[in-house]
Amino acid sequence: MEDKQHHADSREQLELALGKQLNALISAVHALNVKAAVRFDSSLQPASFHIIRWLYSYGPTSAASLADSTAMDRSSISRLVKQLETLGYVKRETSPDDGRAILLSLTELGQQQNIQALKEKEHMFFERISALNDNQLHEFTLILRQLNGFSSL
Repeated sequence: MEDKQHHADSREQLELALGKQLNALISAVHALNVKAAVRFDSSLQPASFHIIRWLYSYGPTSAASLADSTAMDRSSISRLVKQLETLGYVKRETSPDDGRAILLSLTELGQQQNIQALKEKEHMFFERISALNDNQLHEFTLILRQLNGFSSL
């Protein structure tokens, strides 16, 4: 019985240690995102950069889909997109599938600014993982996939 309790205590300590490290990772990623947002355009809020990154990764979409996909309310999306349009980073176009629908997408300027901002972020990230050998990186990637619910080990 004592062995099971020790195992449970040990497991709990391991889970707490994992949680602490995941929180540190999330904080570090957030800090990198904020730095990348400043690099993109220091006059913008980080939430605007989140919209830019989403449009860059997934392509044109409606404002409603963008709000759902980024977990932002529609009024925030509307306000931020208007600012991004004014600055020349985002444009509105009629959907080729439905002439009544409007799609948001990045302009060439928005794409180029995003690429430059992400290069700096990638450099900082790659610096952090450079000490991992290929096997460690592979194992870490598999574990993260599992934690993210994409596949089992």
